[in-house]
Amino acid sequence: MEWHKVPVKIDESRNYVKALHVAGKKLCLISENGVISVTSSRCPHAGADLTKGWCEGGKLICPFHRHRFNIETGAGDEQQHNYIRVYPLKKENGDYYIGIDKSLWNKIFG
Repeated sequence: MEWHKVPVKIDESRNYVKALHVAGKKLCLISENGVISVTSSRCPHAGADLTKGWCEGGKLICPFHRHRFNIETGAGDEQQHNYIRVYPLKKENGDYYIGIDKSLWNKIFG
């Protein structure tokens, strides 16, 4: 796993869902009630952009079909039978870092 510095300032004082680009990936940055999370940005149901969604009660809600995903585990609501990826996040010296697995190419040749 490689740790990548989040290239934007994270405001922990307000709630939001927005796009975040790190290591060639478009991710979903979520701030809800002082908790910061990073998830994949595509809904597994129909491919909708989750960065256009919103968060309620610890659930990221897809803007298209209202699928709901737990921002800590990535699990969709029980009847959905799907999930999104949740990336590890750490804070060091006031900066946030996202853990992203090395690609197979980088594992072999990196």
